[in-house]
Parts: sequence; C-alpha cells; structure tokens
Amino acid sequence: MKESIIIIGANGQIGTELAIALRKKFGAENVVTTDIREPQIKSPDENFEIANVLDKNGLETLFQQYKPTQVYLLAAMLSATGEKYPEKAWELNMNGLLNVLDLAVSYKVSKIFWPSSIAVFGPHSPKTNTEQYCVMDPNTIYGISKLAGERLIEWYQEHRGLDIRSVRYPGIISWKTEPGGGTTDYAVDIFYEALKTGTYACFLSENTALPMLYMEDAIRGTLELMDAPKESLSIRHSYNLGGITFTPKELAQEIKKILPNFAISYIENDPRQQIADSWPASLDDSYARKDWNWTPEFDIQKMTVDMIENLKNKI
Repeated sequence: MKESIIIIGANGQIGTELAIALRKKFGAENVVTTDIREPQIKSPDENFEIANVLDKNGLETLFQQYKPTQVYLLAAMLSATGEKYPEKAWELNMNGLLNVLDLAVSYKVSKIFWPSSIAVFGPHSPKTNTEQYCVMDPNTIYGISKLAGERLIEWYQEHRGLDIRSVRYPGIISWKTEPGGGTTDYAVDIFYEALKTGTYACFLSENTALPMLYMEDAIRGTLELMDAPKESLSIRHSYNLGGITFTPKELAQEIKKILPNFAISYIENDPRQQIADSWPASLDDSYARKDWNWTPEFDIQKMTVDMIENLKNKI
C-alpha cells in the first residue's frame, strides 16, 4: 500500500530531520510537512502546509486532502518554556494530541507516532537505570502533559483501535537544528559556543548526569519502531529509549580533546537545574531492545567528533 505521511510540528529539532529521513524512505511526494510558520530553510522537494494542531477544522482539511496512512505529531511546548507558560503548554500538548487522535479515528489512519519524554519521571523515580515501569511523579507541566498523553494513547489503542507508537526521548543532540526550550539544550549550545567563543556558561551544574541521544540514533530508532510488526510490541504507552549518559563536565572534557583551549563555567540557581534534578541519569531500555532490537550507535566520543566536524562547516 502506498503511504501518505503528515508530520505535524515539522520545523522543530526532531521534525526537521525526521522529515528528511521519511522523504528519503517513502518519496518526497508522499510526505507532507506542517507547522505554524514556514520553515527557515525549505527543501526544494518539500511539500509544506501551514497548520496549527489546535485548529481541528484546519487539520481535518489536511486529512481530507491527503488521506494520511501515517501521522507524526511532534508539535509541543518543551520543559523550560512550558514552566513559563503553563496554560499554553497544557493546551498545546494535550488538546493538540486529542485533536489528532480524534481525526485519526475518523479518517482511519494506520499508524501514529507521538513522542513522550524522560520528563514523565520525577523526584521519586529511580535515578539510575530507570525502569520502564516505576514511580512516575513529574513536576513540570511538560512532564505532566506527557504522562497524561501516555495514558491517553493507551486508551485510544484499547478503545478506538488505533496503532500508536511512542518513545520517551532523552535529551536530543543535533548539529542541524538548534534546540527549542528544553532542559537538556546545554548539550547542543555548548558546541556552538565552543566553536564561536571558546567558552560556555552552563546552566546546569558540572555533575548533573542526564540521558542523551544523538539525533542519528533518535531518527533511526523512531523509524525502526514504526517499522516493527505490531505483534512484537509489548508496550502500548511509550518505550524508554536509552543512549548516552554524561555530565556537563564530562562533555566539556571530550570537547577539550579536540578544542584544547575550550573553557566551561557554571551558572548557579538556574531554574532548569531543579528540572534536571528530578529526571533520571540513565534509562533501562530493555523492552525496546527486546521488542524491536534497539541499539544506539553513538557514544560520547563519536558524537562529539561528529558535532564539531559538522558545526565547523555550518557556523
């Protein structure tokens, strides 16, 4: 069957690169990218439409026109930004998801991808090797909305027959697209500043360990999950997706191997520190490994080399 794919929120950090991968896999003519504003750089083969996930009637027009077989819902307000605008974050993250799920039922969409996050965990979740099933008490609007979303997609699968796939993304690191308001953004910002100025003032403390994932692994893992036979998937909410764990200090040390004059300093009492302190340092992703053979390829050294090589050409 010919696939017809709509990506909602395609201009963000993940959407930009996922769109490239999906166009390569299914053909540009079969992939429609959407966002609330035009992309800064538009691919010549890109089929782009302006769309707001909160405008259900506008979305329905797209569903009628393109008859999607797969929908990737990436529109969201992230952790740090969500704490500044909690009502807007809740509306976007929850009502946007509801709109897409309802339309997916009406238009018989075959598969939906919706990302969750490590933000679903909280202060009482295990800090290391955090299990798939454990105490989850998120203390950010973003995390609360993602945990509610996990429950919602499970309900829509059980009661409305949808096939929804999801992963709990850790911090995502990419050289192509700059991040947009997340607590793990330092791990991208640090590379830009290392090359531009040779220094970086980090908003997290030097020993704050967080799970991260290089974008190439994140995209590959997402596509592998979407390709997996439904019967092999035992998780109906969202899979833990592990990659690399490191601290700002450890990342700075890797950068200094390539840029020996790089210097890092640390900002005290940044509100993002409190968010980071409530999140896991590492994830147990054994369900993903067992169900669809997930294995990350990038470690901190390989990632650092790739980031610096590519950003040197970009900046």
